[in-house]
Amino acid sequence: MRNSLLYIFCFLISFQIFAEQVKQADTLTRAATIIFKTTGNEVEFTPETPPLNQIAGAPKAFYSYYWEFGDGNFSKEKKPKHIYKSKGTYDIKLWATNNYDIGKPPSTRPKKVTVNSVSKDYNDEATMTNNFNLQRNREPMPEENIVVIMSYKNPKDYVTQGKLFLFYNELKYKADNFTISDIRTHHDEKEVFENTLAFTPDLNDSHSYLASNDIAISNPIIIQDSTEKTNLPLTLETSKSYYKNFNILEFNNMRPGEERNVFFTLETTPEMLKDTSAIIGVRGVYVPDNNYDNHNIKDMEMEIVTSHDPNKMSSNGTFMNYRIVRFKTLKYKIKFQNNGEGPARTIKLETDIPEMLDKSTLKVLDMYPKCKICPKEPVNYSCLDTTFTDTQAIFTFKNIYLPGTNQKNVKEKDSTKGFVKYSIKFTKDFHKKKTKSRTAIIFDKNEPIITNYSTTRFLPGISIGAKTGYNYYPDLEDSKSYFVGATVSPYKSYKWYWQVELVNNFNSYSTSSVSEQIVDGVQGFRHLQRKTNATEFTNINWEVPILIRYNLNNFIGIGAGIQSNFNISEAHNQTLLIEDFEGLTTDFVFNKETETNKTSKSFTNFKKGFLIEATAGFSRIGPSLGARYVMNFEDNFNYWQFYAIWKF
Repeated sequence: MRNSLLYIFCFLISFQIFAEQVKQADTLTRAATIIFKTTGNEVEFTPETPPLNQIAGAPKAFYSYYWEFGDGNFSKEKKPKHIYKSKGTYDIKLWATNNYDIGKPPSTRPKKVTVNSVSKDYNDEATMTNNFNLQRNREPMPEENIVVIMSYKNPKDYVTQGKLFLFYNELKYKADNFTISDIRTHHDEKEVFENTLAFTPDLNDSHSYLASNDIAISNPIIIQDSTEKTNLPLTLETSKSYYKNFNILEFNNMRPGEERNVFFTLETTPEMLKDTSAIIGVRGVYVPDNNYDNHNIKDMEMEIVTSHDPNKMSSNGTFMNYRIVRFKTLKYKIKFQNNGEGPARTIKLETDIPEMLDKSTLKVLDMYPKCKICPKEPVNYSCLDTTFTDTQAIFTFKNIYLPGTNQKNVKEKDSTKGFVKYSIKFTKDFHKKKTKSRTAIIFDKNEPIITNYSTTRFLPGISIGAKTGYNYYPDLEDSKSYFVGATVSPYKSYKWYWQVELVNNFNSYSTSSVSEQIVDGVQGFRHLQRKTNATEFTNINWEVPILIRYNLNNFIGIGAGIQSNFNISEAHNQTLLIEDFEGLTTDFVFNKETETNKTSKSFTNFKKGFLIEATAGFSRIGPSLGARYVMNFEDNFNYWQFYAIWKF
């Protein structure tokens, strides 16, 4: 009994120590704290953030901020002041993002702010330049959540009710990148759970039609901004053909000119795409009035990151199908931020252009700061100039003003950011290999900042080949061996690749042996006896070679590998001829006897071997001729294989 009590006591002590250790470990998580000061209905917010862990060689680390005030308004300032319209208790949320920092962003617990009196007038100023907009608090990063802010404005001169759609998780990626964990509404927006999207014709008799889940639209998505559209069913069906998931919100009683915000928390999944140069997106659709099909579309592209660095390069060509890639236009985006104490007047972006891309097809699609494309002659106004070297494209913003994050009176950090977005096509003759590009960003005459590598890769693809030929066995008599087979390999590989085959052989050969001896006959007469043993072999044989191949160029390839083979059916026809001669010579035969024996077997004669080969023709795709030598490990059964192959 005493021992039992001692064990229980030790267990409780150990459990307590373990619990304290876990609790202590939890407290090591970085956290930011919300500090606020209330004066009537005006509240001043201040963040308390943990120290930053500077990334070596990067610009100075800093925090960027995103606040939600609990009444449908938000701010990206560090220390915002907010005036509440009415008394009440509000939930305040803060997301602090660590830029150029090696750790995770600090977590922040929400706080409640109580407004007991209204001492200042609430100024409901219009802030939106468009009727519909999407933005985010930071770039998506594995194991972190992000907030998507959907802002919408009533452009009508009457009270409206309508719908909001958010599409996410693109079908081109097998795994989901996000789940929506929270939707924060502040104007009685209601979530609608619909598996189908059905509509009635609008009141102005526009060209709309009934839409359902059965309609499949396979056209690639076209990035759109908030320009007004009229064919709502087409927009929604096209969006459903590109995205796996969507959420629908209904809103009511929206006054003319009123602006509202809805906040979506998107949690990244464990299966989230880990490619840090990939561009992923979400799409918002805004229907201002349910009685009409008029609507706005906003696509928001986001770059997956491993750390929150404002200077970044990304591409939409993360994984591409090589069979159809020649019809694809790559899009790149270079983002930058001026972290200086003053404005930048000239910004130069020196960008790598891989040799497989055609520099002559480069087109600037968008940029910020917004400016014109520079003409050939010198000008005094703001413009973007594009020049080329053998391996680079150089984008130069001239005569611009981009404020710095450490500049006095700069509160809006987004105003210190810029980007260049461009498209480029592949050259006519390019190989299936990944590309790597990065950019050196130079603000005025400062030292360059080097971005991450933006990598484009090709999906392996599958190439099926048809193969036929002849096997030559130098050690076999009267050998005949033909075969047909199929090959599987990656589509149009550039250098190294694997190949697996299944070959069906039809073989026949024969062996014979002759022996003579002197035998005693009747009455003691001795004579010569000859035995001729002839065997015909026929079999159907399966070979399974596994090779590593290497294309020396577009026309010559070599390979080596191992193979196993066995007979799925095997037949032996044996004939024994016995001849007796008079005397000791072969002049006269006085007796002949013939014996026959037939046998058949299945799945026999398993052999393993090593092979080497070479091909000439179209080594990557199409027809070619080849020669292969197979050396068996166990039996002296080596042979040559001569074949023709066509890869599709």
